[in-house]
Amino acid sequence: MTTATEAPPTGSPAPEREVRMTIWEHLEELRRRIIRAAIGVLLGTIVAWAFRTQILAWLVAPYQHTWASRFDRPLLLQTLAPADAFLGYLELSLTAGVIASVPIIFYQLWSFVSPGLYRKEKRLIVPFVFFSSILFLSGVAFAYYVAFPFTFNYFLSLLGPVRQGVELTQIVTLEFFLDFTTRFLLAFGAVFELPLFIAFLVLANIVTPRQLLKFGRWATILAFVLGAIVTPGPEVTSQIAVSGALIGLYFLSIPIAYLLKPRQKAEGAAPPA
Repeated sequence: MTTATEAPPTGSPAPEREVRMTIWEHLEELRRRIIRAAIGVLLGTIVAWAFRTQILAWLVAPYQHTWASRFDRPLLLQTLAPADAFLGYLELSLTAGVIASVPIIFYQLWSFVSPGLYRKEKRLIVPFVFFSSILFLSGVAFAYYVAFPFTFNYFLSLLGPVRQGVELTQIVTLEFFLDFTTRFLLAFGAVFELPLFIAFLVLANIVTPRQLLKFGRWATILAFVLGAIVTPGPEVTSQIAVSGALIGLYFLSIPIAYLLKPRQKAEGAAPPA
């Protein structure tokens, strides 16, 4: 009967600890990691609920600033049902809980895949959790401070007089405002994980740094196309801001790929004992 915890011979290219698990054991391990991540999100949501009013005031500030610059009337966030205020604050608190607990989420993700990694790869857990959290929070900050002002300014510019006696206006409800802004923040946080995703592709030998560099011109074109789709307004500065962020993320991943690739080659070139 073979044991699953025997260490491989010296110089063998096997992981540090080869563990054979059935599909049910993998699912059980995944369930444990999901529960731990959910507990972190739950704790963050509870804390965010205590500051729900301050968080809403912070989130609505870019829209309020754009509204005040275009209309000479106060901004009203309306609710249409008795439970809308509760559900809106719950959605807002849950989003804040997810953003606050991203280090826990990424740690549980790495812990789930780490049993099949090599010893040197397992040491990457701290850089992985740190940089993935920083990238996600940078995407949230970019959406709030850069994308929101341009987007709100264009959307509100579509309002106004249509003809004599007809005016296109907007009734801002809490439900639709939170649906738009929270998804916007989470989407940009996920997009900013691009350098980390490319780093995994390099480690898995799916792409090489040379291929990434050659694809740079096409990546630049795609970034401007995506920037025009995300910011369809007439202002060129908004498109440049979004496209520039995507291009910067892509080319930031290339030197990271060069740093990762030589280490992988050095490990693979080591002769067996």
